[in-house]
Amino acid sequence: MLIDRADFSDPRLQRFLQAHLDDLAPTAPAESQHALDLAALQRPNVRLWTVQDDGHIVGTAALAALEPRHEELKSMRTDPARRGQGIARSLLDHLLQDAKDRGIERISLETGSMEFFAPARALYARAGFTLCAPFGSYRDDPNSTYLSRRL
Repeated sequence: MLIDRADFSDPRLQRFLQAHLDDLAPTAPAESQHALDLAALQRPNVRLWTVQDDGHIVGTAALAALEPRHEELKSMRTDPARRGQGIARSLLDHLLQDAKDRGIERISLETGSMEFFAPARALYARAGFTLCAPFGSYRDDPNSTYLSRRL
């Protein structure tokens, strides 16, 4: 597997990210969906990575700047056919190391509170993330769980 910065001209990436949005669409009302679309992931304050295996994109994750030394984990997704193979954990470890190397002190994230997101919440808990209050522009929402971790 190869973890590298995303190539936004790659049509496979565009399809993978759209599948992410499609997967999330039925999980919560529109006002409770916070996934970034392709344009938002290309903003200068966002760093997107892909995991490729045998010529296929099998994972994505991004870090978006919130404030000095505090970033948000976004667009974490593993190909549904490849879940449970350690791809997400490898990618998460890679992003945490990248953030640490750049002097970031805290990573926060928002994920769903529904059963669909239970595996993601378990992954983040194993990686040392703990519950926190809404951060950035987020507000209390029963459809969301907020987590954070110091590096």
